[in-house]
Amino acid sequence: MNAEPVAAGPAAGGSVDVVVIGAGQAGLSAAYHLRRTGSVPGRDFVVLDHQSGPGGAWRHRWPTLTYGRVHGMHALPGMELSGADPDRPSSEVIGAYFADYERAFGLPVIRPVHVTAVRDTADGSGRLLVVTGHGRWRTRAVINATGTWDRPFVPHVPGMASFRGRQLHTARYPGPDAFAGDLVVVVGGGASAVQHLMEVAETARATTWVTRRPPLFREGEFGEQQGRAAVALVEDRVRQGLPPRSVVSVTGLPLTEQVRRARENGVLERHPMFDRITPDGVVWDERPDRPGRSVAAGTILWATGFRPVIAHLAPLRLREPGGGIRLAGTRVVRDPRVHLVGYGPSASTIGANRAGRAAVHDLRTTVLAGEVIAG
Repeated sequence: MNAEPVAAGPAAGGSVDVVVIGAGQAGLSAAYHLRRTGSVPGRDFVVLDHQSGPGGAWRHRWPTLTYGRVHGMHALPGMELSGADPDRPSSEVIGAYFADYERAFGLPVIRPVHVTAVRDTADGSGRLLVVTGHGRWRTRAVINATGTWDRPFVPHVPGMASFRGRQLHTARYPGPDAFAGDLVVVVGGGASAVQHLMEVAETARATTWVTRRPPLFREGEFGEQQGRAAVALVEDRVRQGLPPRSVVSVTGLPLTEQVRRARENGVLERHPMFDRITPDGVVWDERPDRPGRSVAAGTILWATGFRPVIAHLAPLRLREPGGGIRLAGTRVVRDPRVHLVGYGPSASTIGANRAGRAAVHDLRTTVLAGEVIAG
């Protein structure tokens, strides 16, 4: 997709009721509900997106993830995604869908705009100042929907700087052909690790799967009750002001027929986390409960997840002693002008939809109640 110019909208340096940061699933859901309830359509909110085109993180999904292989994609509110070619890359299908959605509802998305900071204004008005590379917006509330994609996490392991092969994070996974004939170590216990491993095993000379904890595979149907229980575990963490875990991390890995075959064939034979990296591979040091061993590697693929993109909120001092941001619903407890969507318990497509609606309802009945901006 080609980069689009910064679109017309509320002028940088002007005032709006709400600034939505991010135009992925959560940001567009919030924008949809702001549009439906907006008192001054097209002028009371703006969506700032640092991507060069529509699609959010979906723009960067690996090429072999076709739309037919996507699990858990929920349509945005008010407009279904139908008739998509299941063999077309998901990045193209969902990118086009997001673009159609923005046009259909006239959402004031401005891109590419990178937000560098959100802080209090200096005039005592109680407003927030959103600082970007394309100017500044004064606003009464911020809905932060920046997700996690731009902050891949790789744990520090002794010796990793000495490794002579490739180290890739799953965010930059190029597809299985790039690993043909290679010796690949895949690190991570989530769904992406399993998907990549099963693909890479078809082209690589050998693969090794490493996780910090034994993976949990779940059988049977994963229904609404189980989903609510999983979300509740993540919600409890953010209520305590702890860094969130992803919803997927507490649901377990679905034991599909493909996964069953991979387990039977030894592809999903799990090994504990190695102790160090050498120039040519990874090493497990000898311990009383296990012998030492090493595995040669040409590539280490880190499928070790992401962290929330929230550094631009640092001037507001929102973090709790536990290291996270404490929420009541989507509202930040330390600053009710700020809502986080697509964060913690809402970091899934269906959760993002609900969070967008909840954030707008909360703001319309609290911070924005009874007021309309002027000029």
